[in-house]
Amino acid sequence: MSKAERTAAILVAAGRGLRAGSGGPKQYRSIGGQTVIFRAMEPFCLHPGIFAVQPVVNPDDAAMFNEAVSQLRHEPPAKGGATRQGSVHAGLEALASQKPEVVLIHDAARPFVSAALISRAINAAGRTGAAIPAIPVADTVKLVGETGNVEATPERARLRIAQTPQAFRFDMILEAHRRAAREGRSDFTDDAALAEWAGLTVATFEGDPANMKLTTPEDFVREEARLGATLGDVRMGSGYDVHAFGEGDHLMICGVRVPHSRGFLAHSDGDVGLHALVDAILGALADGDIGSHFPPSDPQWKGAASDKFLQYAVDRVALRGGRIAHLDVTLVCERPKIGPYRDAMRGRIAEITGLSLSRVAVKATTSERLGFTGREEGIAAIASATIRLPWDDKGWSD
Repeated sequence: MSKAERTAAILVAAGRGLRAGSGGPKQYRSIGGQTVIFRAMEPFCLHPGIFAVQPVVNPDDAAMFNEAVSQLRHEPPAKGGATRQGSVHAGLEALASQKPEVVLIHDAARPFVSAALISRAINAAGRTGAAIPAIPVADTVKLVGETGNVEATPERARLRIAQTPQAFRFDMILEAHRRAAREGRSDFTDDAALAEWAGLTVATFEGDPANMKLTTPEDFVREEARLGATLGDVRMGSGYDVHAFGEGDHLMICGVRVPHSRGFLAHSDGDVGLHALVDAILGALADGDIGSHFPPSDPQWKGAASDKFLQYAVDRVALRGGRIAHLDVTLVCERPKIGPYRDAMRGRIAEITGLSLSRVAVKATTSERLGFTGREEGIAAIASATIRLPWDDKGWSD
């Protein structure tokens, strides 16, 4: 494939997931501190070979979908159909005007897809026109009849377990879906089966055993435990920041504009809450401090919004294969009063970091009129961050 930028991806997320038990559609449940759909969709959004990500969702889930993936770039969601096949067809039609050359079709219930698997899918479609990731069957498989008796034992060496993303030349799979719709065929369980019916030769490429589909409650329990064991290096960091008051009519605190009779004296926007959180995250990573990454002597940070600094720190955790488990910030000031803005501050931090609101704490206290905060000369912030990093082969991440 010579033009990887013309590869699009469809994320099928319109199902109800009834076999996963109670708790709503499984794609919006949390696993390892992040929603299933976010985990499934993010690798496609970040992959340099994907130019468009087309989600297909149930309209009843619009609010949950928007909340779960608000930080990811994607096309406007297409309306899901009554079957998986109908949902994929809707996603293909939604992408048709953009004329992709290759399309990858992935189930939102597979949240552990890797960038390497996506790359293999793109390359396989470019070579063959239709290809699916597959892994060998480890156990002996029996063909059982209606009576429950074994009728045959297929040759295990020829059996494979199909996964997604399944990869196709766009025009070929779109026409196959259109033909199936015209002929009233809606019983295909995956796109490879539909492609075979339409006369296409479907190749296979190396799948990934970690690319598991979440189907039952037991699947969630197992994968939650696996993630917890993998990210077993728990670290904590602390941060502290202070800024004096100067001229102005508002303060930026924890990403929220707070009206006040003074402003901050600062090189950036002076957001003490976010600055303290950045240092806490960097401290947990043992990765310097905010000043070493964003020197105040550098003019490009003059007046900069501090959400950029916090997003940078979050990305540093992700680059190490880790995740943030909890953030806590305490603001020390006499005025302004923080209480009326507390929830908005928590929400803004959650939005920047991708954490759920339950993992973000904002508190406030005074210094009983003592010191510079007591004299209302400025504001101080103290923060802590708890992060989880993967173990390396020596038992510690590095």
